[in-house]
Amino acid sequence: MAQLLLEPEQLQSMLADDTLRVVVFDVRHDLADHAAGRQAYEQGHIPSAIYLDHERDLSAPKNGRNGRHPLPELPAFAAQMASLGVQPGVQVVVYDAGNSMFAAHLWWMLRWMGHYQVAVLNGGWQAWLAANGGVETGAPADRPAPAAQKAVSISMPVVDAAAVLANLTQQKFVVLDARAQNRYRGETEPMDPVAGHIPGALNRPNSLNCQPDGTFKSAAQLRDEFQAVLKRTPADRVVHQCGSGITACHNLFAMELAGLTGSALYPGSWSEWCSDPDRPVATGDEPAV
Repeated sequence: MAQLLLEPEQLQSMLADDTLRVVVFDVRHDLADHAAGRQAYEQGHIPSAIYLDHERDLSAPKNGRNGRHPLPELPAFAAQMASLGVQPGVQVVVYDAGNSMFAAHLWWMLRWMGHYQVAVLNGGWQAWLAANGGVETGAPADRPAPAAQKAVSISMPVVDAAAVLANLTQQKFVVLDARAQNRYRGETEPMDPVAGHIPGALNRPNSLNCQPDGTFKSAAQLRDEFQAVLKRTPADRVVHQCGSGITACHNLFAMELAGLTGSALYPGSWSEWCSDPDRPVATGDEPAV
């Protein structure tokens, strides 16, 4: 099984080994200030790391009905990654400067396109600095043109809004909402035009997956905490969502760490769901499974 987490010291050793092929992606980002990630990268980043912007590089164009971070077309994304050195046998490492929610999103996208040799840097940029990792400065390098697109098979399960809508009556899976409790309950909504949650969805804020220093909790602790929310629901009957599909990947990644494998993602998430006034909205808490 591919390693999911890497410690800073492990990455330092890998980067010092000329026999290994390693690609590092810096995905630091701020949803409220889209220029902040690139500025942070220019001020200092892991040597050789490639900067990717979540708004421009990792999202498709928005049309008002497909959410705030719609997934790019899979063949185009695969071609982009190939042009940046993501090839079979290459170890990819992803980091950000928060609790790894942006890193987990790119981790999922790479798994989605079938590249399983990808890990999240545990603790991110702050852990790298604490471990006295090297620092490089400067603007991102010019990108090579993407290679020709080719057919790629989806390697991580996804569901769309129609499937989530049908599930309200069919109840084939459980939706797990990764947003903060006050957003889930509909008490506030800082990002989207409608407050509330998908009817029947349970809540597990992704902020609970990490310790105060930004590193992930142990597999055993994560497993106990997710099972406390999901009860007897098997992992392959769980669909993750959040505001726009990013923090949902953090919960999905944490479940994988916990050995609860096989859950799916609703990429459009709440921002897509609430864009259609015909889709129902719930507020408050949901009963346990």
